[in-house]
Amino acid sequence: MNGTPYSLLAADEPAPIIVHNENGLSPFVIVVDHAGNSLPRALGRLGVPESELARHIAWDIGIAAVSRFVADALDATLVQQNYSRLVIDCNRAPGSQTSIPEISEFTPIPGNVSLNEVQKDARLREIFQPYHDRIKAELDRRWREGRPAALIALHSFTPVFMGAARPWHAGVLYNRDARFANMLIASLRREEGLIVGDNEPYSVTDESDYTIPVHGERRGLLHVEVEIRQDLIAGDSGQRAWGALLAHLLPLAYQALATAS
Repeated sequence: MNGTPYSLLAADEPAPIIVHNENGLSPFVIVVDHAGNSLPRALGRLGVPESELARHIAWDIGIAAVSRFVADALDATLVQQNYSRLVIDCNRAPGSQTSIPEISEFTPIPGNVSLNEVQKDARLREIFQPYHDRIKAELDRRWREGRPAALIALHSFTPVFMGAARPWHAGVLYNRDARFANMLIASLRREEGLIVGDNEPYSVTDESDYTIPVHGERRGLLHVEVEIRQDLIAGDSGQRAWGALLAHLLPLAYQALATAS
């Protein structure tokens, strides 16, 4: 060994993150933990069939486009992570059992089995850390400039999970601070025909999540996590419709909270 750390990503591979509308004037900072399903060339397909890499186990289908529509409509900054959650999950604490999964739902991930610490560290250093460092830098900058910031984490979920159908069109998630979530849930439930989950199909916890607890709760920022069912945003029309809906409702919730405080 010559002391040079093991490198996972080649120079010609996609960057781990994309920042869109870096100088946006909105208070909203939109983050997407599972925007892409790219795999580093060095990992091949992780031993997973190509068909599985198109599924939810690899990424949050449709949410990258929705997030872009919201960011453009609101002049908000968007930070999205481009590599598959199967490489390293950017919404899980490093070192946790689900950070680098050996099985996802019913699908084994052979390329994640028996990794040594050098291999794990490369995924952390080159994919996970740049994403969270960029979110931190954006929030730090706003704090230094005296600008308000509200953290919006966007995800998508499957219509069926482990054989169980999910009736919700969208879910609004939170942990200790439900202020923004409660406002948004009430607004979404006023939309005709929508079934909206309150901490469904997931809830935010310190054990199951990373982004909201670390960047939202620890800073005391207004924050919310939104999940949209994937069949509703699989195509352009649904992505645009949900982007427009969130772009309408997020400012209303934020303004109501700002007025109340």
